[in-house]
Amino acid sequence: MTERGTSPRRPRRRRRVRLRRALLGSLVVGSLVLSLAGWVGFRGWQARTHLVNAAGLAGALSAHLVSGDADRAQRVLAALQEQSAAARRATGDPGWRLGRQVPYAGANLAAVRQIAVAVDDLARQAFPALVRVDLGSLVPRDGRLDLAGVRAVSDELVKVDAAVQRTRSELAAVDADRLLRQVRLALGTLRGELDRLATMTSTAERAGRLLPPLLGADGPRRYLLVSQNSAELRATGGIFGAYAVIEANKGRVRMGAQGSGASLGMSTDPLAIPAEVRALWGALPGMYPADVNLSPHFPTAAALFGEMYRRHSGETVDGVLAVDPVVLSHLLVATGPVRVPGGVSLSAENAVRTLLGDTYQRVTDPAEQDAFFAAAAAAVFDVLFTRKVPPGGFMTALSRSIQDRRILFWSARPEEQRTFGDSRIAGTLPEQDTVPTVGVFLNDGSGAKLGYYLRQTADLVIGDCQSDRRRELRLRVTIRSTAPASGLSRSVLGLAMAGDPYTIRTLVSVHGPAGGAVLDVHLDGARTPVATGTERRRQVATVNVEVGPGESRTLEIPLLTGPTDSGTAELWLTPTATPWTTHVVTAPSCSQ
Repeated sequence: MTERGTSPRRPRRRRRVRLRRALLGSLVVGSLVLSLAGWVGFRGWQARTHLVNAAGLAGALSAHLVSGDADRAQRVLAALQEQSAAARRATGDPGWRLGRQVPYAGANLAAVRQIAVAVDDLARQAFPALVRVDLGSLVPRDGRLDLAGVRAVSDELVKVDAAVQRTRSELAAVDADRLLRQVRLALGTLRGELDRLATMTSTAERAGRLLPPLLGADGPRRYLLVSQNSAELRATGGIFGAYAVIEANKGRVRMGAQGSGASLGMSTDPLAIPAEVRALWGALPGMYPADVNLSPHFPTAAALFGEMYRRHSGETVDGVLAVDPVVLSHLLVATGPVRVPGGVSLSAENAVRTLLGDTYQRVTDPAEQDAFFAAAAAAVFDVLFTRKVPPGGFMTALSRSIQDRRILFWSARPEEQRTFGDSRIAGTLPEQDTVPTVGVFLNDGSGAKLGYYLRQTADLVIGDCQSDRRRELRLRVTIRSTAPASGLSRSVLGLAMAGDPYTIRTLVSVHGPAGGAVLDVHLDGARTPVATGTERRRQVATVNVEVGPGESRTLEIPLLTGPTDSGTAELWLTPTATPWTTHVVTAPSCSQ
């Protein structure tokens, strides 16, 4: 019997009412969430479309800027800004902002928003200044550069670099740990592109500031222009074969005395060299002009060569600028063919072959070879500084050459040298890595001019993360000889230090990542003798590799990085007559 005033049906009705209310509430909330998700998904699709379009336009803009087509660059910039602004709007409406408060999904929406903002900031704050830059002011006219024009370019580059560095810092602060794979990959890709862009804009900004004083705005300057002869390889590119004195005053540049590196002679009183370099190469870099760059550290090589020149001539220089025949071929694309005394025409297509191959077969006397190389350098220099060269072609040649580390510069003034830092043009393998960096550097051990016949590949695979955040890398280097088995002149075969005059002996030095290690070395599958040392916080392993005509040899080297979150790595390679074939297999970052 129940108590008075109560009914067994009422609690059940109240429970049903509460259940109906809960279900109704769930349906309402669910409908709102689904609507929000659908709206955010739609806006996300729109944002992705705009960002993909913006990426394509950014590539086109870069091409037009380098080619000097200002009108097309301006039109592409306008389209790029339209796409980047649309992506920013798509990720900035109330629905998107509300979605950013949702656990887990919110982090992804916030990251996409950051990507859209970054692209739009670049389109509106950095790229317009690049379009305004007058590349023509960076091209010599009538033997001089317009210093006022250079300073105007420098002012614009300051704005560009500030915008790029600011955007880079903002994206670096985004936490990638909780992001979806697609968003994480997009963020990583943009970060990588920004890192490369930031490196270029920083280098350009520094160069813009330094160019006026380097060109004699504050008083005359004298430099050594050296040609690295890739037919006889050295770590930075090739032996310092020929040199010329370049004089700069108030923007006017002229070529002075010329000579060969060999004419400086052996230093009977060897120059002081860094202890690490001495441990690896003995006293050779401080004794012979051809050996100053056995180490890949260009400032060391340039300072040694400059001092050898001072001892020989009694004259001090303000710096050393190094180029190679491939740089010349890039410049000849812009200038057109150049006639050289002796009836030879140098063009973009034949310059490397002529200077590194044919000349040694055609001209056997070393003095006549030196005279031809000097005449070729003078002819190209004269054309470059007197002929009207299209700014786009000129800048394309410079950009491509600097990117490949074929143009290197060292200033004898410490305050100027510090400004270049670890940029590509400085030729300094950094002591600390932003991403793991592996160096593969080649030094000829044949005493010959057979480097022209070498072909090289380098493959790098990024391994798994270890508990201490280190990674194992797997490096594979293959060297192949295309030299004939007979018919080469004594000028090419040289000292034949490998025994067989047609066998190319190459000393391959692998510089491990900063703070890491070179674990082992195998040549054609078998362990091989290795000389070891350290340079600039990097373990170095050097192997003698001998390759006969038509043969190839393969090195396999496991390496260990220092602690890193990066899933990629960079290769630094000796610039050679024929470019390397490279492949880097990346992996997820250690934080993913």
